[in-house]
Amino acid sequence: MRIAVTGSIATDHLMTFPGRFADQLVADQLHTVSLSFLVDNLDVRRGGVGANICFGMGQLGTKPVLVGAAGSDFDEYRAWLDRHGVDTASVRISEVLHTARFVCTTDADHNQIGSFYTGAMSEARLIELKSVADRVGGLDLVLIGADDPEAMLRHTEECRSRGIPFAADFSQQIARMNGDEIRILLDGATYLFSNEYEKGLIESKTGWTDEEILERVGHRVTTLGSRGVRIEHRSEPSIEVGCPEEESKVDPTGVGDAFRAGFLSGLIWGVGPERAAQVGCMLATLVIETLGTQEYTLRRAHFMDRFTKAYGHDAASDVRAHLS
Repeated sequence: MRIAVTGSIATDHLMTFPGRFADQLVADQLHTVSLSFLVDNLDVRRGGVGANICFGMGQLGTKPVLVGAAGSDFDEYRAWLDRHGVDTASVRISEVLHTARFVCTTDADHNQIGSFYTGAMSEARLIELKSVADRVGGLDLVLIGADDPEAMLRHTEECRSRGIPFAADFSQQIARMNGDEIRILLDGATYLFSNEYEKGLIESKTGWTDEEILERVGHRVTTLGSRGVRIEHRSEPSIEVGCPEEESKVDPTGVGDAFRAGFLSGLIWGVGPERAAQVGCMLATLVIETLGTQEYTLRRAHFMDRFTKAYGHDAASDVRAHLS
């Protein structure tokens, strides 16, 4: 099974604020907010949802195809991804724009305030999936992640017209999309990914109920934070998977991307949605224990020990051979 992941490629600038954002907000002055937070740390990390997901899949050995746009400053980043099992040959390099930047501050309660500069990401709309499919010998699924909005629409329409199954994953871009765009992007998706807040926003913006959305997608995958994930299908009982116990909670950035990487890898392995979600939750746990979205190390024996503890020997036996 060959999966392509479309989405942003970016550099993350991650800062930590030792206080609480909530303590700095005045309820009746929220319409005139002007705040500056004195931060303790700055870490510059590789990121972008497309690259993060592909890095995680590469760690699991499932050889993803990254589809996105970057700047001429991408050479070092490309070499990093290549070394970690990612096919980067379909990344478009802009001649005039820098690779995108994400700037994010996390407070003591793990709340986040971030800004995103698109840069070369705007050229992702110029990428045609047919050329990607022709190069790799066909695509079985395309995850359409947060990217240039025009690119997301174009990739979705191309998947429909060419009969390529796709997964809808709006992530950060849902805030700027209207109901019509969201309806286009999710209708007919094999998988719809979101967190709980995004789930409500999707329903509010589209005007569709949960049941109506389930009629339009194959599976609805909703991450529930520390409570794990819920997978719904219109004709089957829902599946809920909890998270493994954390050894520490360092940084939540990239946790959702890691879950998707594990889930998609499970689909490639053919272990079914419940096992795929368990792999995703285990990988997400490694990320929350690490500062940065691609700084974790997947040691197979350690991964399987923790996976077995969290989900049992039967689940581990289904996964172990693929991971080895």
